[in-house]
Amino acid sequence: MSYYFSKVVDMTFDDAISKVTEELKKEGFGVLTEINVTAALKKKINVDFRKYQILGACNPVFAHKALLAEDKIGTMLPCNVIVQEREDGKIEVAAINPVASMQAVENEGLGEIALTVQSKLKRVIDNL
Repeated sequence: MSYYFSKVVDMTFDDAISKVTEELKKEGFGVLTEINVTAALKKKINVDFRKYQILGACNPVFAHKALLAEDKIGTMLPCNVIVQEREDGKIEVAAINPVASMQAVENEGLGEIALTVQSKLKRVIDNL
């Protein structure tokens, strides 16, 4: 099982960020954090890196359920979605597969939550 699912989209980098944020909202997610990896690497170690942004997405209803089932699950939250410019200039959007990441946690109560969040994140990617 892959730890992510992704899609190459025919849009600009900034348009992809806007579109994925819009699709996340439709599925009940908000973006809690935005990490501009390109700018951070330039600032911290003076490295030029392709356009790469991490969106920390959270669906509060399912985050709450997960936290009730497993109090340390916050170490795996929020669900990260990345937007990156590939070497060929195309834009790729990828999201974590929560079912794969939850396999590391021995708690059966998380299985149904992970499946539901997985289906929501897959719809986000599919709708781009």
